[in-house]
Amino acid sequence: MGQEFEISYGKMRVPVYRVFARPLKGVMPVPESSFLGRENCLFAAEVDIEVFGDEFLPAYTVGDNSMVVATDSMKNIVIRQALDFDGCTIEDYLHALGAHFIATYEQVHDIRLAIRELPFPPALVPDREGGFVESKVLHLGSGRADHATSRLEMKRIDGAPRIVAHESGRVGLRLFKITGSAFTRFLRDEYTTLPERQDRPLYIFLDVFWTYGDCNDAFAEHPHRYVPAEQVHDICAAVFAEFVSESIQHLVHEMGKRLLERFPQLAEVRFAAQNRTRDPFHTSEDNPEVRVYSDPFPAFGTITLRMARETDVTGEATQWDG
Repeated sequence: MGQEFEISYGKMRVPVYRVFARPLKGVMPVPESSFLGRENCLFAAEVDIEVFGDEFLPAYTVGDNSMVVATDSMKNIVIRQALDFDGCTIEDYLHALGAHFIATYEQVHDIRLAIRELPFPPALVPDREGGFVESKVLHLGSGRADHATSRLEMKRIDGAPRIVAHESGRVGLRLFKITGSAFTRFLRDEYTTLPERQDRPLYIFLDVFWTYGDCNDAFAEHPHRYVPAEQVHDICAAVFAEFVSESIQHLVHEMGKRLLERFPQLAEVRFAAQNRTRDPFHTSEDNPEVRVYSDPFPAFGTITLRMARETDVTGEATQWDG
C-alpha cells in the first residue's frame, strides 16, 4: 500500500543584529503619523526558515542525509547574509535570504520565511543645546509588545526563485481607550448576562497584516510605495482615538477603510483582535466619570476581519470588499 508524505524542516528564531544597515528614507507621509523613515543604525530581527520538498524524504525513510542542508548551516546563512544585505526593510532581507537558498541549493524548491522585528529604538540623549536628539549609538530594549513582522513564500520556477505569497504585519498592539466606545443592541436571550454599555473603556490586543498589489513595493526600491509598520500602527491608533465605535467589529472595519485609503498600493488588509476590556467595579458618587475597573474573567473574545480591494474587468483596483 502506497504512502503519501508532506514534509518540512527548518530553523526557528534565529536572532540577527546588523549595525549600520541602509537607512529607509523617502517614505510617503500620512496625516496620522510623524514617521518619515528610519536610520537602521541597528537592524535587529529574529528569523524562521523552513524548506519543503520530496528531495529530503530519504532522510526520513532510510536515514539518508545526503540532500539535507543542516539547520545549523541555515542559521549560519541567516547571520552571514545579514552582512551582505544592502536593503532597508525586513521584507527585502527575507527576499534576499530566500533567493540565496534557492540559488545555492538545487534541492531547495519551496521555502517559507518569517521575520519578527526586535525593537531597539534609539535613546533620546541631550544635544548640549538644551534639547534632545536620537542617539546614533545607544538603543534601548523597549520591552514594548508591538513589532513589525513579515512572511514570504518562494518557489523555484523555471530555475529561478519566485515569490508566491507575502504578507507584512504589525503585531502585539495593545490599545486602551477610556471613553468613546459602546456595545449595545446585541442579541439577548436566556444566556445573556452582559449588560449593555453606552460608553465603556475599551482595551484590545490587535494584530494588523497587509499585502501589496505588487510585492516588490515591500522591498522599498521606490520608498514612497513602501508601507512602514510604524505608520500602520499610528493610523490604527489615531482611528481608535477619534472614532466612536459600536463594537470592535465596527472599529477594525474603520481601521481597514483608513489603511486602504491611505495606501492605494495595498491589495488587502486583515485584523486579528482580542477584547480585553476590564470589568467595572466602583463608580464615584461625586463624579460618575471616576470609576475603577479590574481584570475580567480570563476568557476573551476574538474578532477577525479581512478586507480586499475589488477589481474591475480590466484588473484595476476599484474599491474594497469587506
